[in-house]
Amino acid sequence: MSESESNAPYVPALGYAWLTRFYDPVVRLTTREGRFKRALLQQARLTADLDVLDLACGTGTLALMSKRQVPELRLHGLDGDPAVLAIARAKAARAGVDISFAQGFSTALPYPSASFDRVLSTLFFHHLGRADKQRTLAEVIRVLKPGGELHLADWGQPTGPLMRGLFYSIQLLDGFPNTRDNVAGQLPALMEAAGLQHVTVHREINTVYGTLALYAAQKPG
Repeated sequence: MSESESNAPYVPALGYAWLTRFYDPVVRLTTREGRFKRALLQQARLTADLDVLDLACGTGTLALMSKRQVPELRLHGLDGDPAVLAIARAKAARAGVDISFAQGFSTALPYPSASFDRVLSTLFFHHLGRADKQRTLAEVIRVLKPGGELHLADWGQPTGPLMRGLFYSIQLLDGFPNTRDNVAGQLPALMEAAGLQHVTVHREINTVYGTLALYAAQKPG
């Protein structure tokens, strides 16, 4: 999902609505999706007694992986794009898994405070400008239970000149202002400034579009 919720109109995940049907194969073929999402779930340590939000869930791939790993998980998926949510719901129905999908935006999450033990998010924050990144992190903290955790996979600081060059393609697609904090490695600083603690970079994975980083952080308490 792509948002610039405060100041600009909604933009579909690949830039144009007619490309949404290609989202799954594009992500699968270009981001080493299976590897980085399995790694994110491993670091999130999901168990049957947890309430989990997949923020900007897209077509539901991560949510389905989570439910297959822990079927008893109480899982919610949120996205602003009704087209990708329709795909996600259809995939969940075919798989026979129970996931509560809802439409909404990250800067005004439609959930009570202290609702979730984990918030997961993949390939989303680079769609947000600085102000909406900050608003989203504030909302993540609000809906996390005390001691709850954010596990985030997104484009990070490139590991070398080649990765930096490859990342220009993402910046041309999604915008230089939105991606500036990612390429500068500023997401951990933004998490800490929002009030999260124990912010760590668990892993960096190089792809054909640049370096993906896997972050973890915890709400105090």
